[in-house]
Amino acid sequence: MRAWLVPNQATLGLENLKIADVAIPMPGDDELQVKVHAVGLNPVDYKVIDAGVAAWATPHIIGIDVAGEVTKVGVRASGFKVGDRVFYHGDLRRNGSLAAYTVTLAAGVAHLPAELSYQQGAAILCANLTAYQALYRKVNLTTAHSVLIHAGGGAVGLAALQLAHQLGLQTITTTSERKLALVEKVGADTIIDYHHEDVTKAVLAATSGRGVDISLNTIGGAELAADTARMAYNGQIVAIGDGYPDHIDLDGRALALIRSGLGGVYRSNDELAIHDLAVMANGVAQLVVAGKLDPLIGAVEPFEQAAVALQALKAGTTIGKTIIKVTP
Repeated sequence: MRAWLVPNQATLGLENLKIADVAIPMPGDDELQVKVHAVGLNPVDYKVIDAGVAAWATPHIIGIDVAGEVTKVGVRASGFKVGDRVFYHGDLRRNGSLAAYTVTLAAGVAHLPAELSYQQGAAILCANLTAYQALYRKVNLTTAHSVLIHAGGGAVGLAALQLAHQLGLQTITTTSERKLALVEKVGADTIIDYHHEDVTKAVLAATSGRGVDISLNTIGGAELAADTARMAYNGQIVAIGDGYPDHIDLDGRALALIRSGLGGVYRSNDELAIHDLAVMANGVAQLVVAGKLDPLIGAVEPFEQAAVALQALKAGTTIGKTIIKVTP
């Protein structure tokens, strides 16, 4: 089969990505073999292509979000049969999905609803699951009234804005002018252009000086420390971006700093935690079926253009989700 490969650990980088013929993978006892129909691209894809992953055996097939059809079922992989339509967020350490066929642990796989296309299934995984996990798994919503969503025009931000609307939260988001139209499409109570406005002042103004109850921070680093001045008492900061600041004052407002991670769950070898990826995927899919969540697909590109599409994603020129169509 044809697959997009990182040749070896010595030739990392998008410029070295190539299509090559490789053997079709066979599933282990607790795995599924999936005929890939569509793959959703994510920033993590180009990041690991550029940096590599220590656990990789190379050449390594890339791609972590997939929608496709089950073609083989391992002897211990219950709940699936050949022909099932499925979608899942995969393990970065394993060979991925930008290929005709792939294999994955059955525990993390969800059934794709008949109402959704393969392209829609591939579009609602990494970013949407990240936002869903943050809002439905990590934070306490009991007394929450408002949420600050950093980078609202990004994939996680757009998903989080739509989910926050469903939860009845006041939504405040930061964005750049280039992605303003997308943010306006999904809606936000307050939109802050972080290039031209003081984010802290704008957040406090939007909340009558109180601050927000929740911050979904995809930026990380110093921006986590800056959030402390934007929070209400007992507020919750969810760290989705990489890196922590050298110092962050949580005591003054009795703040909680919560780490949210998605695909790293595979490293835990905790089957229940891995299965929650499938549970969350089903929850997200049902919201799409009900018309309450828009996958916001920006482009669908052919398999041969995957490297070009990843370059555009890395350059920040894409708007909406980019999907690679693998099988017609």
